[in-house]
Amino acid sequence: MQQRSIILGLDVHKETITAARADRSGGAPISVGTIPNDPQAVVKLLRKQGPYEQIAACYEAGPCGYGLYRQLSGLGVECTVVAPSLVPKAPGDRVKTDRRDAQHLAQLHRSGLLTPVWVPDADHEAVRDLVRSREQARQDLQRARQRLAKFLLRLDLAPPSGVRAWTKGYHRWLDARHLEHSAQQLVLAELVEMEAHAKRRIQRLDTAIADHMQASTLAPLWQALQTMRGVSTVTASVLVAELGDLSRFPHPRQLMAYAGLTPSEHSSGSRQHRGGLTHTGNSAVRRVLVEMAWHYLRRPHVGAPLKMRQRGQSEVVIAIAWTAQTRLYPRFHRLLYRGKPKPQAAVAIARELLGVIWEIAETVRMIEPTPSPQPR
Repeated sequence: MQQRSIILGLDVHKETITAARADRSGGAPISVGTIPNDPQAVVKLLRKQGPYEQIAACYEAGPCGYGLYRQLSGLGVECTVVAPSLVPKAPGDRVKTDRRDAQHLAQLHRSGLLTPVWVPDADHEAVRDLVRSREQARQDLQRARQRLAKFLLRLDLAPPSGVRAWTKGYHRWLDARHLEHSAQQLVLAELVEMEAHAKRRIQRLDTAIADHMQASTLAPLWQALQTMRGVSTVTASVLVAELGDLSRFPHPRQLMAYAGLTPSEHSSGSRQHRGGLTHTGNSAVRRVLVEMAWHYLRRPHVGAPLKMRQRGQSEVVIAIAWTAQTRLYPRFHRLLYRGKPKPQAAVAIARELLGVIWEIAETVRMIEPTPSPQPR
């Protein structure tokens, strides 16, 4: 495809957009001003630069989302959303302004030194927002339980022996507590209600996620991933929503690196040193993958709930899921036999599970072609 002759670097904020232009023919980037972050102002800026089909624009991913990307793409402008953490920066550069940032982006984009991020379509972004709302509700439930537990600990209140925390018996014991001071009784009631509210919120979101996923274009992959052991509807929703279009990864190793499940490395000459995980990418994906990995500590088995999730799925996909069980179970135990701590072994299994997920996604893509992904 022919390269576009006009390069625009955009430094995007909530209220303003600062733009700089670099021509493909060469020369230093020049500032073209600051405009309001408004669709009409963006159109006016583009008209001053030249024909839309000759413009290639870029801006850093951030809290302003993908609205500008969709507007520019709809006008015929080639737009790239770049990863902020991967924008090259000179170590001696101590001056930072919006104008310089826009010029820097334009220069790097002209040189091909920027790393694009995958941009979801509007439907995928809506599902991702719903899944992330559920993740926030889970975190709220965890915080509510921590506050309640610490309050009870400070008052030296503990449930009877044999009553596990957060079970029905535990809540019956909480409801029967009558504290001496009315102020503390009120605090206890508020903390209990906070925990109950978070649970109700999670239940509502679980129902909404299942309904939306079944009706979306992501349903084939969402259902196929549930043929794997340890993958519930919520886990599959997190994976599908957060990982996005898996066809953009030519090899599962790239997917593993994207999820931050590969070891960091600092090697020079004959000296090689590998450290902990890079922890790049999405933390929610890593969390659910490690939770999945613990299921492979047990012998391969297909129970009734898993049979229900596998009903109606492709035999090829089911075979991939079963092969994962028969391969990762001995792999998990070999790691433990070598002296690896259980958490480290679980992370290693989680990394290999990404390879299984990639293979299932490729199989689903061949069986049921999905709509073409958005341009990056």
